[in-house]
Amino acid sequence: MAAADKPKTRWHVAVFLAPAVLVYTAVMIYPLFNTLRLALYSEVDQERIWVGLQNFRTLFGDAIWSDQFWNALANNAWFFVIHMLVQNPIGIALAAILSSPRLRFSAFYRSAIFIPTILSFVIVGFAWKLILSPIWGIAPGMLDAVGLKFLYQPWLGKEEYALTTLSLVSVWQYVGIPMMLIYAALLSIPDEILEAGECDGITGMSAFWKIKLPLILPSIGIISVLTFVANFNAFDLIYAAQGALAGPDFSTDILGTFMYRTFFGFQLQLGDPHMGSAIASAMFGIILIGVCIYLFGIQRRLRNYQF
Repeated sequence: MAAADKPKTRWHVAVFLAPAVLVYTAVMIYPLFNTLRLALYSEVDQERIWVGLQNFRTLFGDAIWSDQFWNALANNAWFFVIHMLVQNPIGIALAAILSSPRLRFSAFYRSAIFIPTILSFVIVGFAWKLILSPIWGIAPGMLDAVGLKFLYQPWLGKEEYALTTLSLVSVWQYVGIPMMLIYAALLSIPDEILEAGECDGITGMSAFWKIKLPLILPSIGIISVLTFVANFNAFDLIYAAQGALAGPDFSTDILGTFMYRTFFGFQLQLGDPHMGSAIASAMFGIILIGVCIYLFGIQRRLRNYQF
């Protein structure tokens, strides 16, 4: 018998993957490891020296640094909670409505809701700052037109309202992303399953809760972890609307603005790349822990529930 042919080495796979791997390594992997490396050094008399975990001890143990870090982390957590409790449920509801075959102009509604997602964060932050301004904004006039002017507050100027207001602005901008992902998941449900439910008398909202929602739970889980990663990497909207100091009185300061201010410096604060890298490494650790909890906890349960 002739010897079996040896499996061919598929060099073309490596050739096609190589450019993407090189680009990803250059813009993601190398900066990540270089940030972790910088966090283990400090600069003394213009000389870089190895300090090990001392920067992390300073970040978590020194009152000046730890107060700022825990304030930014708490604000970041609230920023994430607002998106989870407001953005994602609204996105699911919009997707359920727009997936109805009886709805007219659904393509127009999808485009109108998704358009803010592609807008520049500078435009969004500046525009909403103008809209909510108590001096020249249109928000007081709009509330006055419907007899609700007494509800108006300078939301971006008060510590107790500023972060929640910016969170809702972010929800307005990015609600189109979960909407489109859930919309695609709903369209992928086989018609046979829905028809079988109709034969059993399950129609309308009952069909959504009993048939569609269980089938799209994996998509909801993916959206949740993407929301977590995006919110704990957030920076742009806060910076565009409130600046690097994240006012008023650091009430909108999140980990992204705290890291930026520390790494590059701002006004009278000198930049410290090593402490900034320690903050960035802490952010990476928080995101990594959250993603691992999802992958090894929630995702496994969803898979067991589905199958």
